[in-house]
Amino acid sequence: MSTRPKPSERMKMPRQPMPARDAVGRGHDFNEVNLGFDPTLALAEAARCLECAKATCTQGCPVQVDVRELVRLVLAGDYGAAAAKIREDNVLPAVTGRVCPQEDQCEGTCLLGKRLAPLAIGHLERFVADWERASGTVSLPRIAPPTGKRVAIVGSGPAGLAAAGDLVQRGHAVQVFEALHDIGGVLIYGIPEFRLPKEIVREEVDNLRRMGVGFETNVVVGRTLTVDELLGEEGFDAVFLAVGAGLPRFLGIPGEHLIGVCSANELLTRVNLMKAYRFPEYDEPVYDCRGKAVAVVGGGNTALDAIRTALRLGAREATLIYRRSEAEMPARAEEVHHAREEGIRFLTLTDPVELLGNPEGALVAARCRRMELGEPDDSGRRRPVPIPGSDFEIPLDLLIIAAGTSANPVVQSTTPGLATDKRGYIAADPETLATSRPGVFAGGDIVTGGATVILAMGAGRKAARAIDRFLEMGAGVAS
Repeated sequence: MSTRPKPSERMKMPRQPMPARDAVGRGHDFNEVNLGFDPTLALAEAARCLECAKATCTQGCPVQVDVRELVRLVLAGDYGAAAAKIREDNVLPAVTGRVCPQEDQCEGTCLLGKRLAPLAIGHLERFVADWERASGTVSLPRIAPPTGKRVAIVGSGPAGLAAAGDLVQRGHAVQVFEALHDIGGVLIYGIPEFRLPKEIVREEVDNLRRMGVGFETNVVVGRTLTVDELLGEEGFDAVFLAVGAGLPRFLGIPGEHLIGVCSANELLTRVNLMKAYRFPEYDEPVYDCRGKAVAVVGGGNTALDAIRTALRLGAREATLIYRRSEAEMPARAEEVHHAREEGIRFLTLTDPVELLGNPEGALVAARCRRMELGEPDDSGRRRPVPIPGSDFEIPLDLLIIAAGTSANPVVQSTTPGLATDKRGYIAADPETLATSRPGVFAGGDIVTGGATVILAMGAGRKAARAIDRFLEMGAGVAS
């Protein structure tokens, strides 16, 4: 058991860095970059916690993990209990410990961060989740007696999985429907192997199966089945729509039709679901990056994922093009740091205005324009303003667009009476996530637009509470 330093001593303790693989070697394979804490690092980091009377870290967590108790159990050396404590609120701790933007959530509200580096809560979460996996003794939450109620969850991404975990714990029968052939949604097809290994996701999904959650793949709700059929002949008492917002947006500039232009969604999905990350064991079902000049347009985590993936697929040059400065980039600081270490070139304050092709219709270059920052826009970031006469060309073989996503209309267009907003996202009550259709709830990216894994999980938990209340009431909308 660890002896706790005095508060004055804790303020002098440095944050323990996450060990990572060497940048030169890792840029050529898809093995995980971060290596995780060992017990020595975990104990040293946990000892930094100030044990605040008001746990602002938990308040900053969208799924409300009890961070103070997590730290206490780590310091006591009871890692299994620490993992079990997390699972009370978070059914995917090995996932969120890797990809959650803790700096904007729990760590962003940590009081240590007011003067020093905040407590590395995400690293501790990953440590106990990985320890639990390695020990082979995963502690699953207690399941309430069966209620006789059935809930259909459409989409197996983070919102759907979080809702499934909470609802099955309340004794409801839960069936998750996934359109693709693998469970996990964006966790499987949207995040590359080097950040989130597929095996991690599959083990967490298996834990949900052990809790009693049912899964069915290759079911496109809106085509294979409709929401009306789920609530009718399929016999479900409630439906939670967690289908994400996977329809890619493009730039709307000349030349986007050229061979060698694709969306980041397409690239990452092909690489992940068709196992291009294990080439040559599997065929490479993507545009050939080997020896090519590749660029990605965008500044979010998806953009970083795409360009780092292209590098690993053999790109000769890998460039990130972003219209603002690096300070405005929404991607996680860790991902930017890793990308720069791996040799990704950052071309900021630059915006493509036209894509140029050869007579065969293949991309050969992007005409770009220099930008400068003006006044802040609705996002709070300074608006990029074109600099007249600053156009220049970048020779390119492949351009990947990571300009965000919009709502796929399949469910909305096949569900009569399901209200949407002006952007085509499903309209849902912000407190209950109830839609205009009784018994139908919606949450995650299909309601808010593209967001983070942990925010989607928070929506899934909120929906689960509202669905549980709805089922207890027996009819009408949740209140």
